[in-house]
Amino acid sequence: MLWVGALIKYTVDLMTEKTTIKVEVAYALPHKQALIEVELPLGTTALEAAQLSGIVNNFDGVDLDDAKFGIFGQVISPTQVLRGGDRVEIYRPLTADPKEVRKARAERAKERRQQDTAD
Repeated sequence: MLWVGALIKYTVDLMTEKTTIKVEVAYALPHKQALIEVELPLGTTALEAAQLSGIVNNFDGVDLDDAKFGIFGQVISPTQVLRGGDRVEIYRPLTADPKEVRKARAERAKERRQQDTAD
């Protein structure tokens, strides 16, 4: 006889529930890069992950307190709580204003076109 709606008992073993996550912390310079995998407690923030990874030991002048962070190219708050598999990226400060760089590049291209037509 088939019991429709029979009571099924589910149990959860709290000792087997995952209490840690694995994430990667990345930082790069033009000539040197680092990608460090770390296992951290649930609820860890991006800033905490960067601090706990020890990545600052591999680079001079990295200031995590003033750094910008991202996950897979999307800028996030340093207080963003991480999920397993996230890659925390530590961004370097800009050395030039992107608008000014584009403006200068456009001006150089315009000058080259004018020279080409004059020749």
